[in-house]
Amino acid sequence: MIEYISGNISELQPTMVILDNHGIGYGMAITLMTYDNLLKCKPGETVKLWVSEVIREDAHLLNGFASRRERDMYDLLVTVSGVGPGTARMILSSVKPDQLEQAIATGDVAVLKGVKGVGGKTAQRIIVDLKDKINTASVTFNSGDGGSAASSPRVMDEALAALMMLGFTQQQAHKALKAVLEAEPTLDVEQAIKRALKAMK
Repeated sequence: MIEYISGNISELQPTMVILDNHGIGYGMAITLMTYDNLLKCKPGETVKLWVSEVIREDAHLLNGFASRRERDMYDLLVTVSGVGPGTARMILSSVKPDQLEQAIATGDVAVLKGVKGVGGKTAQRIIVDLKDKINTASVTFNSGDGGSAASSPRVMDEALAALMMLGFTQQQAHKALKAVLEAEPTLDVEQAIKRALKAMK
């Protein structure tokens, strides 16, 4: 079992990263929280991502996380019936691990329902199934509040690509992003995606 992988960033997109470890490129699906952390890394800096593996007959998939706590929360989420890898990453892209723990502990359904693709029944199931388990995610996670302002064309391109990877059509994603970036031109990629997800809910 792979616990974590350290290496240099070979390629980075809002929903995936390739880490070069001694000449081997490990492709991992990531959350927007992890993407935001990786954006802050200096060129050539060695980064460490905690890994959750999905091994199937036809594929060996890796999910990478900036902290052990975020990875542990992901592993808990995918144990809930109806919550697959994509939904778990979407939740952790929209809600920080500590906020998610608090929502589960207090039964705050609204926080979970605010995530694209999570309905009332799924939110209730997450709370019921994980309320007694959330203490297992104990490593402190510092995600920051977003990076510095970036140019809108780059933000638009990267955010659009991420939303399309998440299953939205180009027309849907572009319309939502155009609206949020016109309203707040200094948004970074993570913030733009979050605003657009809320707008399309």
